[in-house]
Amino acid sequence: MTSLPANSANLERQLPLDVPLLVAVVVLVLIGLVMVTSASIDVASARNEQAMYYLWRHLVYLLMGFGAGFVFLRLPMRWWDEQSWALLALALALLVLVLIPGIGKTVNGSTRWLSLGVINIQASEVAKVCLVMYTASYLVRRYEQVRSSWWGFCKPLLVLLVVAVLLLLEPDFGALVVTMSAVVGVIFLGGVRIMHFSALLTVCSAAVALLAVSQTYRLQRLTAYIDPWADQYDTGYQLTQALIAFGRGEWFGVGLGNSVQKLFYLPEAHTDFVFAIIAEETGLMGVLTVLALYAFLLWRCVNIARLASLAGQQFNALVAYGLSLLLGIQTLINLGVNTGLLPTKGLTLPFISYGGSSLIVSCVCIGVLLRIYAELPGREAQTHKEVSAYV
Repeated sequence: MTSLPANSANLERQLPLDVPLLVAVVVLVLIGLVMVTSASIDVASARNEQAMYYLWRHLVYLLMGFGAGFVFLRLPMRWWDEQSWALLALALALLVLVLIPGIGKTVNGSTRWLSLGVINIQASEVAKVCLVMYTASYLVRRYEQVRSSWWGFCKPLLVLLVVAVLLLLEPDFGALVVTMSAVVGVIFLGGVRIMHFSALLTVCSAAVALLAVSQTYRLQRLTAYIDPWADQYDTGYQLTQALIAFGRGEWFGVGLGNSVQKLFYLPEAHTDFVFAIIAEETGLMGVLTVLALYAFLLWRCVNIARLASLAGQQFNALVAYGLSLLLGIQTLINLGVNTGLLPTKGLTLPFISYGGSSLIVSCVCIGVLLRIYAELPGREAQTHKEVSAYV
């Protein structure tokens, strides 16, 4: 079980922070604030008769996200380890509650949200973090059993199977792919045998492929992704409009606020396809800037995990790897969808897209990663050096 550093009292008074990681997150959040505003003004005016409707809501979500991130920054990692079973129970409870008629909220044919009045909580966003925490804790507690027997290896997979069934009932195939990929990645990094992991990877790949073609609408998305121009006014509509936005952006874009695609041509321009609007308004230079920021952010996240592993903090390391995978895979899928490299999927771009649950949970992930960094041995002196270098 992970323990706090010996000088925990001093740690609580002055938490050392990974300043470069924090700067990258803040810059991405500011870009998101500008682009969500630009992409949503006309939609907000038409739907809500208030041009800044999505801007104000996005600001509220940001404040909630920063607040949640700060709270979890103050929580020692030992707490997550000790509460792993409670977190698993919370994840399963949320995924079951969302399926109960009258409690879960259905939008566009999918029942993924729990309405809390002012805000709708997407159950899968909370569940995927809880599942990473539980898996990391299990692998540390049952390390020998996981390596020595099939039963020890299969226990967390049974939990993942239950979660997968619940997500498919919503349905939320995108969340399933992200969650499954992150958990499988944590299991691999947890030190399981290659034979066990190869069998798991084969089964998961076959299951995802089967699920992808088992429903008509998923199969249509796959065929549209291969050649979106073959049916550009129906199944390929979103992707073709996104590609037009990329083409219009050229090198330096058409200028902030001057996007044409956001004028009711590109659906979900301020959520799932905000990256296409970034490409249109800021061009290739803006796209490369955003990609560089995400690459830097994910490198810092993985570096925290590596340092925790080298320090012998195995639970912290697995959690950091898991959260890095959650952020990285979701970012990769969203960017792939926007550019036509992956089939269309309803996943937001972390820290940039409009979406309360995704934004808050992403901030929580960063709060936990900063806590892991703070618990690394000797971080106080190192942080002073880093801050001095940036100042």
